[in-house]
Amino acid sequence: MQRRLQTLAGEFEKGALSFDPGVVLKTGANLVRHWRGHTHAVLVGEDGFEYEGQRYRSLTVIAERITGAHWSGPRFFGLTKRARASSPGGAGQ
Repeated sequence: MQRRLQTLAGEFEKGALSFDPGVVLKTGANLVRHWRGHTHAVLVGEDGFEYEGQRYRSLTVIAERITGAHWSGPRFFGLTKRARASSPGGAGQ
C-alpha cells in the first residue's frame, strides 16, 4: 500500500489532473507469465518485486529483462484494465 501511495503522490506532483489507482497487489502474491516457451514467476514484496533471486522496484524493469524490449510491466503481467468495447447506441441495448 505504501508503494502505491508513493506512486500516486508522484503522479500528483507531476501535475496529473486525474489518475487511476489501478490494481493493488498484495504482498506475497505471485505473478506468472509464459513468454516464448518459458514460465516467469515474480513474487510481490512489501517494497518491490523478486524475480530470479533479485529484487526490483518495478515490474517494467522485469518485463524488459524478460523480453529484451520496452514493455509496461503491469501490462506484460496482465494487470491493466482493458478498454471495454462500447456498443453502438449505448448501454441497455
